[in-house]
Amino acid sequence: MIESLYATGHTLAAFIIVLSIIVFIHEYGHYIVAKLCGVKIETFSIGFGKELFGWNDKSGTRWKFSLLPLGGYVKMFGDSSAASTPDGNLLAGMTQEEREKSFHFKPLYKKMLIVVAGPVANFLLTIVIFVYFIMSNGLPSVDPVIGKVMPNSAAMEAGLQEGDRIIAIDDKKVSSFNDISYSIATNLETTVALDVERAGNIMRINLIPKLVEDDDGLGNKIKRPIIGIKSGEIKYSDVGIIKAVGESVRRTYMICESTVKVMGQMISGERSADDLKGPVGIAQLSGQAASKDTHTVLWLIAIISANLGFMNLLPIPVLDGGHLVYYTIEAVRGRPLAQKIQEYGFRIGFALLAMLMMLTLFNDLSKLV
Repeated sequence: MIESLYATGHTLAAFIIVLSIIVFIHEYGHYIVAKLCGVKIETFSIGFGKELFGWNDKSGTRWKFSLLPLGGYVKMFGDSSAASTPDGNLLAGMTQEEREKSFHFKPLYKKMLIVVAGPVANFLLTIVIFVYFIMSNGLPSVDPVIGKVMPNSAAMEAGLQEGDRIIAIDDKKVSSFNDISYSIATNLETTVALDVERAGNIMRINLIPKLVEDDDGLGNKIKRPIIGIKSGEIKYSDVGIIKAVGESVRRTYMICESTVKVMGQMISGERSADDLKGPVGIAQLSGQAASKDTHTVLWLIAIISANLGFMNLLPIPVLDGGHLVYYTIEAVRGRPLAQKIQEYGFRIGFALLAMLMMLTLFNDLSKLV
């Protein structure tokens, strides 16, 4: 009983710490750019609901931690809610001095910069963590040359041989062995075309990766597509900061690209929505990562942060991407959408997010049962 309570407490603490770091970085992106643009910040909250504790800074901003640690918000002067919906009555009665401090009276480009700063901050967090890994451990370098073909694998059935160099997958250039696994990471047993160099000749080989049960590195069983090849010796080389940043940006982009593919597969019905994780699933991953080492926790933070940044850019009202859509329409039309239309959009956005939350929570609880 005591061990079970300890494990639950450990998982919950890890979840709150991991998510709070990611949320803080996201909201601080909004906060710092808003301050630079002269916007008054009323509240900076980690979590939603009832305030647990907090303090006021010299500028009057209330910094607080709230009961539900499932996100956060920055409430700016002129907002009626945490979703940055404008308070029409307050805005109408503002003096010129007050308008200069309100987000909603700022030039359009400043509002767009403030909104996009949150997701950008998440991407920067991911990049910084990857740069740390690369500068600490070196950059792994493995040529895309087959060191071994596994028996009874898709590679063996297709005729791939030891020493073959894979130069492209589905006409996309392959630079390292890691690019091979990335290129098929979202494959659902559909045909892929490999351009292979063998003895100076280039040939095209088609094969279908096989979904096999594997370990995700944290002790969870997942289905992973593989073609059944192994690389040669992995070499680690020290690189400068510029190359480390470039590689980190590339890895962050790859995470977002994979997310797009998975979302497309779910929408088309090719992939089950059961793969979506909610707060309980993320809490489990956080606890498992914390039980290993700091490196694993940082890796998890990087992955979640990149996904949070990307998801917030989706064109759904309430999310940052939804606000950017409104501002883009305003830039094209020369005037904002009617207030009623914006309000209906926010309601639809809230409904969509609520349904998504319910779906992911159902998935989490189903797996626990």
